[in-house]
Amino acid sequence: MASASSSSARLLFSDSKRRLAERVNVNVNNAASVARQIVRGSKSNEILMQAAKGFAQQESTMENTLQNLKKMELIRQQMGYQFDAIDENAKKLEYVKEQVKAMER
Repeated sequence: MASASSSSARLLFSDSKRRLAERVNVNVNNAASVARQIVRGSKSNEILMQAAKGFAQQESTMENTLQNLKKMELIRQQMGYQFDAIDENAKKLEYVKEQVKAMER
């Protein structure tokens, strides 16, 4: 009877051992599946990095555009001053022409 009991214990132990091995195998396969999903998902990380690089390049372009706009505003102001000076001198020229005509009479 002791041998029957030990043989059934051996069968129970080997059956438990086999089920444990199957569960370990399933868990390893599940872990591999998760790892594959992470690797596939890492492409989204690459896309985010590309987007960040593009954003940084756009920021640089925007900064250059802002500097160009400031320069253009300065040029516009200078042209305004030049226009005012030319306009004022043109008015003075009319006055000088009138004086020359008066002197010719």
